[in-house]
Amino acid sequence: MGRKILLITTDQQRYDGLGFAGGKFAKTPVIDSLAATGITYSQARNQCAVCMPARSTILTGQSIRMHGVTSNGIALPADHPSIAHSLKAAGYQTALIGKAHFEPHAAKDFFENTAAGADSFGPHRGFDHMELAGHTGRAGRSLFHYPKWLTAEHPDAVAGFHEYTSNGAPSALGGGDTGAPQVANNPIDIEHYHTHWTSRRTVDWLKSLSDDSDWFCWMSFPDPHHPWDVPSAAKARFDWRDLPLPPGYPGSRQACEEILATKPWHWLAWYRGEAQLNFEVPPAYVPAETTADHIREVNAVVHAKNELIDDAIGQVLDYVATRGWDADTDILYTTDHGELQGDYGMLFKGPYHVNALTQVPLIWRPAPSAKIAAAEVPEPVGHVDIAPTIMRAAGLDVPDWMQGRPLPSAPGDSSRERVVTEWIDSYDGNEIVLQTLVRDGYLVTAYGKTNRYTGDEGELYNLTDDPHQWRNLWDDPAAAAIKYDLLDDLRQHLPEGRAKPLPKVAPV
Repeated sequence: MGRKILLITTDQQRYDGLGFAGGKFAKTPVIDSLAATGITYSQARNQCAVCMPARSTILTGQSIRMHGVTSNGIALPADHPSIAHSLKAAGYQTALIGKAHFEPHAAKDFFENTAAGADSFGPHRGFDHMELAGHTGRAGRSLFHYPKWLTAEHPDAVAGFHEYTSNGAPSALGGGDTGAPQVANNPIDIEHYHTHWTSRRTVDWLKSLSDDSDWFCWMSFPDPHHPWDVPSAAKARFDWRDLPLPPGYPGSRQACEEILATKPWHWLAWYRGEAQLNFEVPPAYVPAETTADHIREVNAVVHAKNELIDDAIGQVLDYVATRGWDADTDILYTTDHGELQGDYGMLFKGPYHVNALTQVPLIWRPAPSAKIAAAEVPEPVGHVDIAPTIMRAAGLDVPDWMQGRPLPSAPGDSSRERVVTEWIDSYDGNEIVLQTLVRDGYLVTAYGKTNRYTGDEGELYNLTDDPHQWRNLWDDPAAAAIKYDLLDDLRQHLPEGRAKPLPKVAPV
């Protein structure tokens, strides 16, 4: 009998929204306990700041140009090698419960979009069992198992969810108390909401296993991603009127525009509604129309969602303990990307490589039986390192097709100098290519040559002196030496793309 592995992910969660990382509003005692007894990584970064590429990197341990999912809408092939395939081949029982999103939600011919309708729970992608949820209890274009269950068991609760999409595009309906975009007052019972459904179905799967099973479970919460339609009983924990504006909000529309004007074209163009850069942010969402009260209400809902996630995790960990598994269970916690959540007066996510979107919470609570001391690691690490860490914890060799390395268990690893994040996408005729390096307290982003950029543009921030990335030093003569040093480092350490075919595995 070996180590058990519980991988917990959230969706669109800021690093600084959790107690252990400095969050001052949501109470997250379960997550904070994992951080206190495990290893935290204060400079963990995703390799892409949008869902499908980030999740594919977590699953494969590869950069976006290696696994090929460079933007939302590109499916990771079902026979692409993954951590689930490797663990299943080693005798592990495997499951993914909650949000998967390795396949486009808009399509109708992928497993994720057809499984619930076909009463299928896998196997798929190396997972023996997949039970899927998205961001809503409405059926929408993708049914998933959660809205199917909700419609059958609690049909009166379905209509309380915000209409995530309308006529094939994100709904611009406002709601709540302020009319904020994608906010709704949802009367659903907390136990029937997808957060607690995900934890409950995780426990049910664990109950199906024998005591001596080796298992890998990816428990994937769809929240705190929009729509911001948390159960009203949870939302009531926070009065948005009492919340301060987030520290990344400059204070007025004029102040937002002044800061955004120092950044490359697409920042201010998106803010003013002059360009659409990704699916989720059409002109109807332009944050120039978003008021300070809108931002406060969105933040209140996010805090409530974070508290529900923490409570749901606690229920699963309690069950793991009752089965006598805790001592041999490794727990990893992260999110796919962050949320602007009022920074610069903006909401949602997109091709913006700043801390709000690229810095992610990452905790590894090694199995207590491994006797690895708790630690805080300041060296840069990435999502690409999660799969190799799981392989090592399971006592298996890290496959040569994984590009990451097992996470360090203590500070001081001199080989951990940098981490790279990329964006490669085109939407509505706007091509954006970004390559970002974080090193020595700086963040530099080089812009690729596209139909919108010459390739000479960029961003440079001193993360210590400018924690909200308001001052772009790209054209500052005093910062020229560090800029060119970082750019040279970035060019030398860009992750390799696919130069040869990867090994194929059975789609199941």
